[in-house]
Amino acid sequence: MDFKQIQELIKIINKSNIGEISVEQKDFKITIKQKEDVVHTVVAAPAPAPVLAAAPAPVATAPTVASVVAPAAPKADNLITIKSPMIGTFYRRSSPDKPAFAEIGDEVNPGKVVCIIEAMKLFNEIESEVSGKIVKVLVEDASPVEYDQPLFLVEP
Repeated sequence: MDFKQIQELIKIINKSNIGEISVEQKDFKITIKQKEDVVHTVVAAPAPAPVLAAAPAPVATAPTVASVVAPAAPKADNLITIKSPMIGTFYRRSSPDKPAFAEIGDEVNPGKVVCIIEAMKLFNEIESEVSGKIVKVLVEDASPVEYDQPLFLVEP
């Protein structure tokens, strides 16, 4: 099974409601599991790697941020989510001494850079695809993110 076939298999699994699939060939075996919740994936990943053991701490601090922004919760049905287009490390600024690309209350338009995701030593600028005002940042700076993980909430 080549890489392209594996990618197609992942796409098919993501579009279906299949929870898990295993494929075995002569000297090759692959198991693909559908993730249920992003938090489960983040919490499950740190167990084997001591470097990522700190990952649950940012997840634990997220609820305190949510309680601070609680007044925006009643309008949550009209919020748009900016999601991560890839797996990598989320950064809110281009370098530690620079200002953040997007802060709560900032207006964004399509094409405006809102963050950077580092993947395989490449820094990818993530641009907004929507217009509106940032009401919540859902990820801590310098923390790992998954594909399709929500990063920002935008009020149109």
